[in-house]
Amino acid sequence: MNAIAHPIKSPMKTKAELALAAAYLGARTALPGGPDVAAQRKAAIDLFGRTGLPSRKLEGWKYTDLRQLMPEMAPLAKPEAMASLGGQMLAALGFRRLVIVNGSLIAAASDLAGLEAGLAIRSMAEALAADEPLLEQRLGDVVPPDDASLALNTAFAGDGVVLTVAPGAAIERPIHLVFVTTGERAVSSFTRSLAVIGADAKLTLVETHEGPDKTDYQVNAALQLVIGEGAEVEHVRVIGEGSTALHVGTLLAHVGPRATFNSLSFISGGAVIRNQQFIRLGGEGTVAGIRGVSLLSGTQHADTTLAVDHAAPGGQSREAFKSVLDDQARAVFQGRITVRQAAQQTDAKMMSRALLLSDDARADHKPELVIFADDVQCGHGSTAGPLDDQLTFYLMARGIPEREARALLVQAFAAEVLDPLPHDGLREVLSNATAAWLKEH
Repeated sequence: MNAIAHPIKSPMKTKAELALAAAYLGARTALPGGPDVAAQRKAAIDLFGRTGLPSRKLEGWKYTDLRQLMPEMAPLAKPEAMASLGGQMLAALGFRRLVIVNGSLIAAASDLAGLEAGLAIRSMAEALAADEPLLEQRLGDVVPPDDASLALNTAFAGDGVVLTVAPGAAIERPIHLVFVTTGERAVSSFTRSLAVIGADAKLTLVETHEGPDKTDYQVNAALQLVIGEGAEVEHVRVIGEGSTALHVGTLLAHVGPRATFNSLSFISGGAVIRNQQFIRLGGEGTVAGIRGVSLLSGTQHADTTLAVDHAAPGGQSREAFKSVLDDQARAVFQGRITVRQAAQQTDAKMMSRALLLSDDARADHKPELVIFADDVQCGHGSTAGPLDDQLTFYLMARGIPEREARALLVQAFAAEVLDPLPHDGLREVLSNATAAWLKEH
């Protein structure tokens, strides 16, 4: 292959776009996978060839122009042989750690012994090398057909984790996917992970993403969840990347009948963050709780884009996202709930709120409802504003110093989203992280 095939004139013109295309040509023969996987990669890079990086010309990327925000591509990361100390914020909780460094699963640093009955874990690279077409498995109705950032992930994904939980298995010990970028030189990494949770199974899955400050590394990480009938899944994603990192994270979930799925995003690190989630409630009577907290300062830019698709009757979803913004930070929330004609008796509510601690902070909210059914209860709300002076005065009148009073109010603001977490230790860690952030701002 000497050029990326596309039927129209390529829109690619930036340095980063040209570098991505060239990098694929250089890396494609070394990427894991046989003919089936190679065909998936080829289709993905062809899509990128037709679109280039997402820009504000696309409604879904109106507030996060990746073409501008990513002027260059960092060189592809090479497999890392050393263990890492990543994920220490959760180390005391005893979770099963699976460590992915610079895009590669490090078996020696991961806890792969003594797996519970019904739990299987292997590396995505091994699965792809066996030519298992896992990059879009059973998610054809969830994956956005024109998302160039996800297409790049499909084209370049070298490793990650493949989890399977057998029907009826209750995995009591949470699994922690530790994504770490290391080194003083900027690199780019692409990981894809997949979890298939069988009917009536239970699983808690936590992701953390971190790396060094002042290194312009780039992360493109995607997680696919296939949740079986009656299963219960708790998912937490913590994005604590380095101060100048660019992070594009994608969550794809298909939730089966009568299953329960809860997901929480906690964003505090990184320079540019795109946290996009595409969730399809594909079975009757599903329940989903999708929440998020962003703590941003300096010139951080964090975009949470959420699409919840009610495709079957009797589903319930609750979405709640909050941002605390200081300095010149900017938070974006785009949320869309789609209720298809078959999804009668859907109950869906979405709320986004931003707390502005600085006159220069900015929040853009765009909630949407797209409803094709008539027997539904759906709503959304959105607010943005400063701390309530009256509440601050109330606390100060009771002897609490102003700085402490403001911190208490901000912590209470974030706690509404964190409190529903069922795992006490995890909830305490994230609450403490919020308190630590407040001490610095």
